[in-house]
Amino acid sequence: MIIVATYNAEAYIADGMALLRGGKTALDAVEKVIQGVESDTRDHSVGVGGYPNLVGEVELDASIMRGADRATGAVGAVRGFAHPISIARRVMEASPHVLLVGGGAEDFARECGFPEEETLTPEAAAAWAERLRANVALEEMPALLARRKLLPFTLMTRDPERTHGTVNVFAMDGRGRIASGVSTSGWAWKYPGRLGDSPLIGAGNYCDDRYGAAACTGHGELAIRGSLARCAVMHMQYGKPLEEACRETLADSPQPAAPEGSVLVLLAMDREGRNGSFTTSPKGWGYAYMDDAMEKPVRADSRVFARPE
Repeated sequence: MIIVATYNAEAYIADGMALLRGGKTALDAVEKVIQGVESDTRDHSVGVGGYPNLVGEVELDASIMRGADRATGAVGAVRGFAHPISIARRVMEASPHVLLVGGGAEDFARECGFPEEETLTPEAAAAWAERLRANVALEEMPALLARRKLLPFTLMTRDPERTHGTVNVFAMDGRGRIASGVSTSGWAWKYPGRLGDSPLIGAGNYCDDRYGAAACTGHGELAIRGSLARCAVMHMQYGKPLEEACRETLADSPQPAAPEGSVLVLLAMDREGRNGSFTTSPKGWGYAYMDDAMEKPVRADSRVFARPE
């Protein structure tokens, strides 16, 4: 049994492992770990406390996947609910659909009894207001807030410290079953309704019990254009070891249009539980993992792969 996750989930991995040790499924563990991050107001890229869009609304995206049969559920641009990962799981288990977005996803959440909660924290609201004041003239503010003039201000999303951030989690349970999940609030100050790779199966999230799992963090548009998560698992399907599979996936990823879009991180695990995090960013990233023989998670650095010239 093992759980692998991006660095921001480290504090919650043990909660998921406790479920696995108690006989729960990989899907249960993935959901539990991600719920912890979604409730952590210190993390401004996921769940409650996530940075809002251009008009000050927190829109959350999530997806979850079961590797045994590749069943999936996802939601996008959800407002007013703290745990999109749980709504995504309900989409998978209770509906004939894979992806629900916006008002439809919110209606579904209400119908299923999920509590409505305020997800915009005072700290995130203050950061949004500061960014707005620095980039929008006072006379243009009413048109922006009324959603009549947004496009000229989408350059605000090119904020190097806030254009990425996601929680990725994989789990393998005692029966060797794999599950994967992703949750995010997306780019800070994004155009309302923007979806990144996180809720898109094959782009930001993919798993298959036969081969392994992969998920992405960073510039979601690049992951969408390259179908990165599915590509990484497909390389493993073709017999390539984990590192080679991820190296080739990132080498073939689309080039960013601007330097601030260069962050791309691929978290991966093969069917034996071997794992790693790989990135094109010279900054480097970290992740954490824990197997059933460990008392607590271990943190490791991402391996940096330079894109070919």
